[in-house]
Amino acid sequence: MQIEAQAMVLNLANIDTDQIIPARFLTTTTRAGLGLQAFYDWRYLADGTPKADFALNQHPGKARILLAGRNFGCGSSREHAPWALLDAGIRAVIATEIADIFRGNSLKNGLLACVIDAEAHTQLLAEVEQNPDALIRVDVQRAEVEFPSGKRVSFPIDAFAQHCILQGVDEMGFLLALKPQIDAFEARNQQTRLTTSGALAARLGDAA
Repeated sequence: MQIEAQAMVLNLANIDTDQIIPARFLTTTTRAGLGLQAFYDWRYLADGTPKADFALNQHPGKARILLAGRNFGCGSSREHAPWALLDAGIRAVIATEIADIFRGNSLKNGLLACVIDAEAHTQLLAEVEQNPDALIRVDVQRAEVEFPSGKRVSFPIDAFAQHCILQGVDEMGFLLALKPQIDAFEARNQQTRLTTSGALAARLGDAA
């Protein structure tokens, strides 16, 4: 699986989850529509008009990769943050640091959180600034980011999260796919309990 797209650049440190999705939009329990509220206070004027110079408004529907700064996703643990990014079309975040809780929430929801070293990050930024329309490729199978220049750098990813993203399932989907095996195990376990109970009852009867 590969994600190839232009980058949305927000090279700022400490972008927290309240900036990704402001608290006033957290009343919903569904994901649909949250993409319109992603980065709301940075993205819109007071009257709701989109700001032409904001990154997410410059390539609507095309910028599927977010190139962010250090400590992205810090702050509260709201799961709405990765939901909003996904609904806005973002499929991968690349940064030098990504907050642990945000990273975990992202991977559970199918949003790639790619941490690369500072030197590589600086080079990637320079390449994108030189050509904003250049494409970045994120290879999930290889756990690599490929720069427009062809340079490749690896990023760490939990093996289970990687498997789920490659299969297009979340944790619940993974468990549901194992339902036949789970049902078979429960059936064997039930039979074992019945056999054990019967044997014990027989012994008790003989002892009496």
